[in-house]
Amino acid sequence: MTKGNINVSVENIFPLIKKFLYSDHEIFLRELISNATDATLKLKHLTTIGEAKTEYGNPVIEVKIDRENKTLTISDQGIGMTGEEVEKYINQVAFSGAEEFLEKYKDSAKDSGIIGHFGLGFYSAFMVAEKVEILTKSYKDAPAVRWVCDGSPQYTLEETTDKENRGTEIILHIAEDSTEFLEESRIRELLLKYNKFMPVPIKFGTKTETLPLPEDAAEDAKAETVEVDNIINNPTPAWTKAPSELTEDDYKSFYHELYPMQFEEPLFNIHLNVDYPFNLTGILYFPKLSNSLNIEKDKIQLYQNQVFVTDEVKGIVPDFLMLLRGVIDSPDIPLNVSRSYLQADGAVKKISSYITKKVADKMASLINENRDDYEQKWNDIKVVIEYGMISEDKFFEKSDKFALYPTTDGKYYLWNELEEKLKPTQTDKDGKLVLLYATNADEQHGYVQSAQDKGYEVLLLDSPIAPHLMQKLETSKDNISFARVDADHINNLIKKEDAAISKLNDEEKESLKKKIEEAVNDTKFTVQVEDLDSSEAPLLITQPEFMRRMKDMQATGGGGMFGMGGFPEMYNLVVNSNSEFAGDILNNDNVDEKNTKIKYALDLAKLSQNLLKGKDLTDFINRSYQQLSK
Repeated sequence: MTKGNINVSVENIFPLIKKFLYSDHEIFLRELISNATDATLKLKHLTTIGEAKTEYGNPVIEVKIDRENKTLTISDQGIGMTGEEVEKYINQVAFSGAEEFLEKYKDSAKDSGIIGHFGLGFYSAFMVAEKVEILTKSYKDAPAVRWVCDGSPQYTLEETTDKENRGTEIILHIAEDSTEFLEESRIRELLLKYNKFMPVPIKFGTKTETLPLPEDAAEDAKAETVEVDNIINNPTPAWTKAPSELTEDDYKSFYHELYPMQFEEPLFNIHLNVDYPFNLTGILYFPKLSNSLNIEKDKIQLYQNQVFVTDEVKGIVPDFLMLLRGVIDSPDIPLNVSRSYLQADGAVKKISSYITKKVADKMASLINENRDDYEQKWNDIKVVIEYGMISEDKFFEKSDKFALYPTTDGKYYLWNELEEKLKPTQTDKDGKLVLLYATNADEQHGYVQSAQDKGYEVLLLDSPIAPHLMQKLETSKDNISFARVDADHINNLIKKEDAAISKLNDEEKESLKKKIEEAVNDTKFTVQVEDLDSSEAPLLITQPEFMRRMKDMQATGGGGMFGMGGFPEMYNLVVNSNSEFAGDILNNDNVDEKNTKIKYALDLAKLSQNLLKGKDLTDFINRSYQQLSK
């Protein structure tokens, strides 16, 4: 028997491990299972290249609970260790056997799947165990050994005949403050969280299966039940396979494996697969999204060589893709590091850029393959696409190939199609292309109708980030502007050379304006007299595009200088100088009758803008009924 002190550079590493190195005690199981996986994959590699003269077989990793003896055991049938290797890899803390192996076999072992990031990983066992035993036998012709340590720097190491087969058993004597890890439900939860897709089968407990009866069995024969190994992981998840090996049903099946409680099918998927200048695989899914930013984020799972790392992927995945779901797996992502480190890491930034490009390319291919299908799905994906356009310049640069601009009458245009369609009719007298839009086709129906009567197209831009998108487009595209159809009278939104002829002179217009202002008596409204067609409404309420857009942007977190206090409600009250109503008001000397008419017309204008509410709406309805009875 050998006795000695573990070679550590601090007086006592165990309190440090327990308190500081790992903030989350539950990850001890992830670390130990990952070590067992490495040991198994190392053996697979050595047998493949003919260096290990042993049968690889069908090895599994087994996890066992012994509640009576308060132990948790993780065993593998991998490469095992000799006494000398235990001295080297276990007693010299922070020396990574996986890293040494990968260095030695760097050419042939590049794609072996060995995790290779565990130095202190084994010692995480002391977060939950008062004593740890290692029972191990190497694939080489060497005796088995037992290593024991009780959480102090002292250990014992001796040869043993207790282990006949190749592999390693880690036996944790669970501490009194960690007995939750002797509960089957807790261990199962952790295995499914961290090790669900590990590349070596993991056995935990047994399950009962009923064997089918033979066809010639007697009527009263009873089916036989047997206990079978319960392998709880999927060693070959979809993202580890080539896209050519997978069908649409395979992708959908894997989606439901990732999200068992998600009953809706994903709209489509993007299979990531790159090996230069970094390694990255994964599958991203577009779920059916509502027209809202209040969507569950952090649904993408990050893995390193099939080991679960986190589902908080901000900084690795571009922000706009946080609305998606799926898996990203990269050996180039550090496992046990802080979020701020990840965000500053050069490899991580390249990964983020690659994913952005890949999603843009996928969108372009989808619209080319089946435009009708893409258009039908647009409402369910537009929030992601528009968010990407305003937040990622590279994505915006490619967006002309796949970003759609729908109209209120159900047509869809790409940007170049939109320009080609609108330039002949919607270019104003200064040569600027004006893109009219509505945010709610029903509420703004009258204004949409006025625009369509002039032969104009009206876009339907109803997502919560549309104001930000319009600002991005206006600053990026040449000589264009957006105007909501109710931001002003249609003649003012797209100003042409020809102006309407007015029935009133300037003096009459000024008099009309004063009479309206006195009757309305509301600082929210700025009265302006316009020369409109005589058939158009006598009064129109509009809200300046700038004010409305700033208000909308404030609602989604971009309020600018008014961000804290909110925007005041301010409207233009447009009076049609050529309407019969204008003449009535000018020529009516009965103040009460004149004011009643103005207020009634104002109520109708408010009603068309959905501004007539509460008591004002009730009063208006009552007055209307009284008018009917007359």
